Amino acid sequence: MKIALVGFGKMGHMLASAAERRGHEIVLTADPSAADASVKSTSPAEIAGAVTASGVQGIIEFTHPSSVLGNIRALLPTGIPLVVGTTGWNDSVPEIKALAEESRGYLLHSANFSLGVNLFYRIVAEAARLFAEFDEYDEAVFEAHHNKKADSPSGTALEIASVILRNCPRKTEVVTGPFDRPPRQEELHVASLRVGAVPGTHTVVFDSVPDTIELTHRARSREGLALGAVRGLEWLVSAAGSRTPGLFTMDDVFADM
Repeated sequence: MKIALVGFGKMGHMLASAAERRGHEIVLTADPSAADASVKSTSPAEIAGAVTASGVQGIIEFTHPSSVLGNIRALLPTGIPLVVGTTGWNDSVPEIKALAEESRGYLLHSANFSLGVNLFYRIVAEAARLFAEFDEYDEAVFEAHHNKKADSPSGTALEIASVILRNCPRKTEVVTGPFDRPPRQEELHVASLRVGAVPGTHTVVFDSVPDTIELTHRARSREGLALGAVRGLEWLVSAAGSRTPGLFTMDDVFADM
């Protein structure tokens, strides 16, 4: 498959390596700051034009929360299957879903493309269902990342929080900031730490007076994200011929595994 990478920093280079190991060809890279990118424009329209002209069969976008919506709005109408790994645009999902349907585009997005993290979501869902039966326990989420990460809390932490809310009825609200009062029972606290070079750690805590149970996913590197995104694009390109245009998530990918 011929692939375009929009965003060619450290993650983009990992994506290129992962794609090439799986037999794909990177024919275009776009990044205004990367010396080795083939397209250095900051204009989403110019990037979309270059992508279209390149003849690629799939696009992977890993940029910055400040750039992602402009890129999506420009790239979706090209009709080329698009994988988006940038987080920070959850509030705009309804708009982008409508754009995908209108432009007959295919977009796969995830807070985290790591296969391990997506399995972790399923473990957390089952644990939350079990603990929902026991009011003695309280739940919380903690995440830590490197000090270059632009957003907080991580998209993965917010997805974990959503998983808990869907499976533990006593939790109905996510709180990501500090408390200046005791939390209410229905509030799920999501705490963040930014330090050093941590690739990513996510912990779900189930705590009671007599004991604590913790579930943790700890990434060793971001290579798992890159591999998962490439595999996701492979699935999306295949699905584009048989599914209705729109937005997809890793749940759709796992359903076909």
